[in-house]
Order: sequence, then structure tokens, then C-alpha cells
Amino acid sequence: MNNINNITIESARTLYDGSHIGNELLLIDDIENLPLPNGPRRMKCMLLGIFLKGNARYSVDTEEHVVKAGDMIIINEGNVIGNYTLSTDCEGIGILMSYDFFRETIKGMHELSQLFLFSRTHPVFTLMQKEITAIKAYFRAIKYKVDDKEHHFRTEVVRSFMMTMIYDISNAIYRRQSANDKRQTRAEAIFASFIKLVEKNFRHERRVGWYGEQLCITPKYLSETVKTVSKRTPMEWIDNYVTLEMRVMLRNTNMSIKEIAQVLHFPNQSFLGKFFKEHVGMSPTEYRKS
Repeated sequence: MNNINNITIESARTLYDGSHIGNELLLIDDIENLPLPNGPRRMKCMLLGIFLKGNARYSVDTEEHVVKAGDMIIINEGNVIGNYTLSTDCEGIGILMSYDFFRETIKGMHELSQLFLFSRTHPVFTLMQKEITAIKAYFRAIKYKVDDKEHHFRTEVVRSFMMTMIYDISNAIYRRQSANDKRQTRAEAIFASFIKLVEKNFRHERRVGWYGEQLCITPKYLSETVKTVSKRTPMEWIDNYVTLEMRVMLRNTNMSIKEIAQVLHFPNQSFLGKFFKEHVGMSPTEYRKS
């Protein structure tokens, strides 16, 4: 797997000239014209797509999926995709977004972690016509605002539209879950419980062993299960939640870095700074000024 190249917003922009916000968001008006790589690629961003005509086949983590008109696909960061085949009459729209952009968009939306939890094992689901109509309207509104580069609050407005759209997508997912006769596997149940625990406790507890204790399983079993279901380790999930919270605090509060370190239970400001730079690539001060 080490030889698999990554798909990022930056790399996608070199192949597709679509409306975008830096390397955080890229809109795909015609998914059928998106240049598809020859071999498998690992996603380093998230894709939401709707197929409006025709059909397609592709694989996610070696499992093949068939998509038809009216279907939505969600491909998560960390998934390996490949074996693409599109029908000649295929039409669709898509949104590529960085994981950080997605997490910052839904940060205040309770229970919407189901969007990516469910889609990791069910990446294709059928929408009702009214849902397709609504999402197409959201897409047009998002594109209009993304292209309005003179708007001082462009990114914030785009996130607001995205948040509303994700609520509607989540509603479709909840409907699918309710109608799904397939029982949730033990691994999926453990992963869902782990994520709920992390969402409630990441500010003060970052030990994988502690989460294993709460779930009455060993740290090794927790690690193996979470990695199998999500392609990420428990520590990566915990660190992602912590990093996002730091970003939010640095951008949206006047708290000092020392105060943030205290709230997030870091030993000191220096330790927080090293953690943040390791995960974000710049110091907290540089990020706040950027």
C-alpha cells in the first residue's frame, strides 16, 4: 500500500479546473469529465457525489460498488479507490473537500458523525427525487458563492450552505439506516461507540487504553477493530478531534495559547505547540495569524 498515490484537493485541481476555495474545497460540475487515474489511489480528502444519469462501477478498499442514476456516493479520507468504469451517458456532480473543512463545517452539528460512520461501510445509497432536487439547488448556491471571491465572508457563507446540505444528506442516511435489515456488525458497533466516547472525552482523555476500558475490550482489540472499519488508528481519530478543537479555538476565540493548553489538558503551552505543529505544519501563533 505504500506505493499508492494520494488524491488531494491540490492534485485534483491540477486535473480539473473547477470552482474552489484553495486546497480545501473543489466543486465538480460534470463528474463524467473528471480525469480518472489508471490505478488505485488513496483519498486524502472526502468526496460527496450524485449520479444523475447513466451508471458507474468503482471499488472502495477492493470492494466493488455499482452506482446508478439517483444514487449518492460518499468516499471518505483514507479509502483506497480504483477500478473505475463510467457509462457513456454518465452525468453527475460532486464536491471534494478536505477532512478539516468537513470537520469544521459540522463541528456544531450533533450526531452528524453518522454521516461518515455509516458511509464507511455503506458508501452508496439511493436518494429520493426531492432530495436530489434539494442537493442540486444547494450545489448551485455553493458554486455561486465560491465564485464570489470579492465576498469578505465567502468561506463562512459556503460553510453555512454546506452545513444545511449535510443535514439533508444525513436525513437520507438515517432513512437508509432505519430501512436497512442488515444487522450492524460487532466491529461497526465498537467503532461507533468509540467515536461517541471520543467526541465526549477527547478534551481531557487521549489514552487508547482508557477508551478500551470504557468499552470493556483490550487496547489491541480496539486498535485492530477501529483500523479495520475506518482505515485509521484510534490515536489518529483522537488526535484529529484535538487538532480540530485547537483550530476552532485559535480562530474563533480570544483565548491565549496557555489557556487553550489548560482547557485541553496539555501539560504546558510548549507541549501543545509541538503537538499542533506536528499535525498542522505550523505553530499555533502562525495559524492564528494566517
